[in-house]
Amino acid sequence: MRSLFLQAPSFDGFDGGAGARYQMRREVRSFWYPTWLAQPAAMVDGSKLIDAPPHRLTFADIAPYARTHELLVLHTSTPSFNSDVRTARAMKELNPDLKVGLIGAKVAVEPEESLKACDAIDFVARNEFDFTIKEVAEGRDWSRIDGLSYRSADRVIVHNPDRAIIENMDDLPFVTPVYKRDLVIENYFGGYLKHPYISFYTGRGCKSRCTFCLWPQTVGGHRYRTRSIGHVMEELTWAKAAFPQVKEFFFDDDTLTDNIPRVEALAREIGKLGLTWSCNAKGNVPRETLKVMKDNGLRLLLVGYESGNQQILYNIKKGMRVDVARRFTKDCHELGILIHGTFILGLPGETKETIEETIRFANEINPHTIQVSLAAPYPGTFLYRQAQENGWLYDPEAELLTDRGTQIAALNYPHLTHTEIFESVEQFYKRFYFRAPKIAAIVGEMIKSPEMMKRRLREGIEFFHFLRDRDETSH
Repeated sequence: MRSLFLQAPSFDGFDGGAGARYQMRREVRSFWYPTWLAQPAAMVDGSKLIDAPPHRLTFADIAPYARTHELLVLHTSTPSFNSDVRTARAMKELNPDLKVGLIGAKVAVEPEESLKACDAIDFVARNEFDFTIKEVAEGRDWSRIDGLSYRSADRVIVHNPDRAIIENMDDLPFVTPVYKRDLVIENYFGGYLKHPYISFYTGRGCKSRCTFCLWPQTVGGHRYRTRSIGHVMEELTWAKAAFPQVKEFFFDDDTLTDNIPRVEALAREIGKLGLTWSCNAKGNVPRETLKVMKDNGLRLLLVGYESGNQQILYNIKKGMRVDVARRFTKDCHELGILIHGTFILGLPGETKETIEETIRFANEINPHTIQVSLAAPYPGTFLYRQAQENGWLYDPEAELLTDRGTQIAALNYPHLTHTEIFESVEQFYKRFYFRAPKIAAIVGEMIKSPEMMKRRLREGIEFFHFLRDRDETSH
């Protein structure tokens, strides 16, 4: 089938791909590659991938494709679902014969509800959906496709048996040729990554049990399944030649450092290519491993600290100790590895005092850059079930985002209101970035590089617009 894979138009600046983590407008305009959409696209001959938000495409831009394709696959999420459904319905109206399906964590955990939400949706692919979509595109009988939930000819919703998890990750084709064919890579950037960058996965799953983390609990699972190092190096070698302008490769595995021997071996191979790279890491990597990674091109680690309070880390099953994270961060500073630290406010156990503790902790360990998010109870996560059982959702019917695409504080505790949690994000940012040493470091970066000066000034403007939008939301 002539197949279109679509990340639909949405809020201005909305990062719907967003790796495997969350979907929202961020404080500084950032776009992650739609790798989870590109992967099945790579498995279907003659497919087309459109990632509308980074390319600033409107519905008018994508509408003509409805008439030239037979299959439309949209990636969706809890925050973007209503908007994506509107796009699906509009595309179907243009071509009633178009088969429309959804993929993503939202439909993986709520297949029946997702199909009932809109008659224009013909099917959803549950869990690990790559081969499910491939078989749909091949025109196979839907009743024989594992992992598929669909609307039958007589409009009855049918749920086929689950699809077996992929064991041999080398069975998945490279995604970077799809990037080359269909995306403008200069449209993808993150505040802490060199530009232009490329990201993809070397494995799926995360052995950590963080209660809030979406994809391990819905699609990827808790067993870290990896591609062979040779397979990863083949793709890196291809991508290095195909994208000579790329300055950094980011490995978007939930936690690349989950497998210490593998990450050391992978680092040594990357070192032979002379590439600059970065990845997600847990704040407990041994110094010896960090040194191997740094000596072979590692520039930056994205580290989920979440909180500076040990009890909150216990509450969310982070499997992390504050003192270990502190020592790890010191090792990174000494080895010259930059850190983008991520924090979450409003997790179970949060109080005004623990928020203060986390802000002080962040200032003490001093990552190069930070991201502060609000606890988001996505359906399918342990946190969502906890919030429902304990009455923590301040409005069970509320969306996770504002009508501008920025996060809202969805959780509310007897001792801490959602408004207090929401307002603490701005205080966190200001107290971290408006310190004299941090300002001096940023100015120093800008003085050394005209490109960095231009970039930081743009990000500064975006950041203040973000704060203004949040302030308007709170009122």
